Amino acid sequence: MKVVNIHKRIIKKPKEEVSKLLETLSTKDDKVWPKVYWPAMRFKEGLKVGAKGGHGIIRYSIEEYVLGERIVFNFFKPLGFNGIHKFEINEVTPFKTEVRHSIIMKTEGLLATFKWLFVIRWLHDALIENAFDTIENNFTEVTKHTKRSNWVSFWRFLFKWIS
Repeated sequence: MKVVNIHKRIIKKPKEEVSKLLETLSTKDDKVWPKVYWPAMRFKEGLKVGAKGGHGIIRYSIEEYVLGERIVFNFFKPLGFNGIHKFEINEVTPFKTEVRHSIIMKTEGLLATFKWLFVIRWLHDALIENAFDTIENNFTEVTKHTKRSNWVSFWRFLFKWIS
């Protein structure tokens, strides 16, 4: 099954300010990933092309990294997830920046398709919205936190219970 999943958010800050946050991804001072609510993103070798890591049960390697612009990850787990996900930072105006996260992949096999449709897609969507909240909260007085759906809460409860 072909999967194209895109999330975007406009941050009312210049691109260079938002871009600096992407450089902190998977570090101890991560200002992007919502590690308070979700398994942390980790790369033992840091953010560089070829580094392997991931978060939770999702594993990937860094395929492309353009400082301040984008980082592209290539999935290798779960099996049957063939493709990429990426963060991109794009200038909209001198004082507005678009943060974009995309998954472009093909699921191969019934199990991978089932995992995407009924579990991972929902968790992924909630995680990315929380990541965008984390980015936005670096620049605002009022803390933003996107509410989870009952379906996401159910899966999170189930994973905690069986872990």
